[in-house]
Amino acid sequence: MSQYDNVSVVKKANVYFDGKCVSHTVVQADGTKKTVGVILPASLTFNTGAPEIMEGVGGSCRVKLKGESEWTTYGDGQSFSVPGNSSFEIACDEPYHYVCHFG
Repeated sequence: MSQYDNVSVVKKANVYFDGKCVSHTVVQADGTKKTVGVILPASLTFNTGAPEIMEGVGGSCRVKLKGESEWTTYGDGQSFSVPGNSSFEIACDEPYHYVCHFG
């Protein structure tokens, strides 16, 4: 899916790590929330509350989930899942565009 139709967008951006990650919350008609954003070149650690699926829509990244020792590379069209109440490290050498699906 290249676009979301019939949604509401929260105007205020979610800005993390001094602007190295910026996203906007999208709310679908059924109340489902997603964020659509970009991570600029950086190495960051994110904590999760709810389970997440990170869908890459541009660029690439390397990811290491909590408890894992190996990094895995993901690119455009690929996704990775992160359990709730967990964390992951992400390293980007180029802007990485993503959609984060919650729950």
